Amino acid sequence: MLDKIEELERRFQELEALLSDPVTINNQPEFRKLSREHSDLSPLVAVYRRYRRVIEQIDENKEMLADPEMKDMAEEELKSLSEEEERLDGEIKLLLLPKDPNDSRNVILEIRAGTGGDESALFSGDLFRMYSRFAEKNRWRVEMLSASESERGGYKEVIASIEGTDVFAKLKYESGTHRVQRVPETEQQGRVHTSAASVVVLPEAEEVDVTINPADLEFQTARSSGAGGQNVNKVETKVQLTHKPTGIVITCQVERSQHANRERALQMLRSKLYEMEVEKQNAEVGASRRSQVRSGDRSEKIRTYNYPQSRVTDHRIGFTQHNLPAIMNGEVDEFINQLKIAETAERLTDAK
Repeated sequence: MLDKIEELERRFQELEALLSDPVTINNQPEFRKLSREHSDLSPLVAVYRRYRRVIEQIDENKEMLADPEMKDMAEEELKSLSEEEERLDGEIKLLLLPKDPNDSRNVILEIRAGTGGDESALFSGDLFRMYSRFAEKNRWRVEMLSASESERGGYKEVIASIEGTDVFAKLKYESGTHRVQRVPETEQQGRVHTSAASVVVLPEAEEVDVTINPADLEFQTARSSGAGGQNVNKVETKVQLTHKPTGIVITCQVERSQHANRERALQMLRSKLYEMEVEKQNAEVGASRRSQVRSGDRSEKIRTYNYPQSRVTDHRIGFTQHNLPAIMNGEVDEFINQLKIAETAERLTDAK
């Protein structure tokens, strides 16, 4: 294990040199890629260096045991150092678990209304607000890319990009079907209805991740609809992009220029193609090693929001909280923490 860590430490030192090289700095895609790798290795290297100092101190104190005047102090110090060695050893084992390479990426968040008609669209709007508030707490930037509003409020579909530190690391557990149980405003007899919305969290891909053949793309333009001023409605700024090999169709009309919407559409396409490649790789890993916390099945019911009981339950880990208003206001940290703990425990078991 130590040989592997020393090899990673050498790579860390190599990265520090590369990141200060003007050639790397001038190549921004490569610079960002190496910066992510450096950031990923930094916690492990820091803990390993502390571990190495503790081992050196243990050896020094063992030598002091031979000195009668120093023996008592050395024994006391050894006890404390041994406890520190054990703690750091456990921390290193956790850090050595293969990290999801997408954790540091920004994300494309997609929320779509499911069963439940207007109530489902309203719930989609509530979920988008929940994630927007959560992003605000984490000082992330949310930018809407596409939206199809419902007549009674909420969204039939809403797509947004979220940028910041370790966005995918926290939001990756949110993909799946979210179910709501509540009395709709239009319900006269006070009956509780069940509706659903699907959430998809895609790691945002960069140009270096996915190669797109321009010949495989088909662009169409049209006048945008909705709010946005005279320019939006009079000029053909709306872009519809079709990727012919996969049949993926993306529409973007949030920007005020056709060029900007075209770039946004390409950004969304790259993320979808990147996810397809990741899913293909995961399928090759085999079912026995797939995470039960993040199965990747978008149709799986992962969470229920019960308004009459102010209860939210995550079905993957059986975790429940009775503070629904706070959760809908972006307080989803505890769910994400519990899901992360469950996945880590699962991976540690698999690694044995």
